[in-house]
Amino acid sequence: MGQIVIVGLNHRTAPVEVRERLAFPADTIGHALRGVVEPRGISEGVILSTCNRVEVCVLADEGYRGTEAVREFLSAYHGMPAKELSEYLYHQTGEEAVRHLFRVASSLDSMVLGEPQILGQVKDAYGYAAEFKTIGPVLDKFFTKAFSVAKRVRTETRVANSAVSVSYAAVELAKKILGDLSDKTVMLIGAGEMCELAARHLLSAGAKGILVTNRTFERAVRLAEEFDGTPVRFDELSSHLKRADIILSSTGAPHFILKREDVESVLRVRKNRPMFFIDMAVPRDIDPDANEIDNVYVYDIDDLNNVIETNLEERQREAARAEEIVAAEVAAFRRWLESQQVTPTIVSLRRKFEEIKAAEVAKAVSALGADDPKTRKVIESLASSILNKVLHPPIASLKRESDGRSPMETVALVREIFDLPEEEAEEARERTGDAPGQGGSVGSP
Repeated sequence: MGQIVIVGLNHRTAPVEVRERLAFPADTIGHALRGVVEPRGISEGVILSTCNRVEVCVLADEGYRGTEAVREFLSAYHGMPAKELSEYLYHQTGEEAVRHLFRVASSLDSMVLGEPQILGQVKDAYGYAAEFKTIGPVLDKFFTKAFSVAKRVRTETRVANSAVSVSYAAVELAKKILGDLSDKTVMLIGAGEMCELAARHLLSAGAKGILVTNRTFERAVRLAEEFDGTPVRFDELSSHLKRADIILSSTGAPHFILKREDVESVLRVRKNRPMFFIDMAVPRDIDPDANEIDNVYVYDIDDLNNVIETNLEERQREAARAEEIVAAEVAAFRRWLESQQVTPTIVSLRRKFEEIKAAEVAKAVSALGADDPKTRKVIESLASSILNKVLHPPIASLKRESDGRSPMETVALVREIFDLPEEEAEEARERTGDAPGQGGSVGSP
């Protein structure tokens, strides 16, 4: 049946200049996939290529040869000397490869623990392999299982629930402080990248609209068009501030642009309705003393980073639970892989002895010169009884998990003792239909 092999590099093992050299663009992925499965001994292949990792997963006749074949492929395809490439590559085979993919799909191996993008990228990789017919029943089962493991991790843990970026932390805080955002207006002051990203996330989270102001009015107009919002001249900021519930600020000004008394004045006009200020500027734009006013909440960049640190600690705690889920699923998948060898071996063993039985029954009937149905039935019954008694111990051994020996070792031992050819096992596997799915016929989930 072969062994699962993963060879690759990621943000921990290779700098970005190496990762970009090894990347596989979507428009050439079909050619690359065909190259992966071209070497003899490689029957299935999937390529995962993202900004943070490039990994090739194959089903190989032998783990060592599969690893070497993938290394040679990466070196030749990207024109990078094998010696140079080897400094950055890692590889896993068998159970460790299974654990690796399950962790990757569950975002436990990501640069940002719990980030949601990686699962979609793994699904895309699976989809490409299905489209170009380089995935078969084993890797099909492997990847679809990885998707279900990732779903379990997200459903049963909180590893992805709390914000670990400044922009998402701003949204999380806004929801905690103001509740439903559907009737809230955002004001963007300045043009900082983090502020703009936070504004996008707030609008995606349901905020009803946005006001944009900038010292350069033309810039405010352009941003307002992007956000489908309203531009405001910077010198008119104070008169429009009363309309805003959430204020994102990052101007680069050397002094406060909003002092405590400014905020107090606006709050009176708003009849004390809450205001949430997110100050991402350094030096700060909002007078921190404004935070002492009732119904005014001022968070600066350090406050946001503290929220992120707390959330990261929570994610780490949840990651421990996620690792337990992965471990259980790895064990379950290992049992499935082993069953793919056990069942065909039992079928091959029984078929071989049935052939022996048939030949010996024919000889006995001929030697006795008694070809009547009753005699033949007695002889066949005797032969079947002997056959079942002889086969019971090896079949029972194959079916149970014995102490000190893996099922795969038992399979190899039985095949060697009874001289069962590998070709028969493959034929038996096809007849029993144990392997799920059909290579290349399954679409992207």
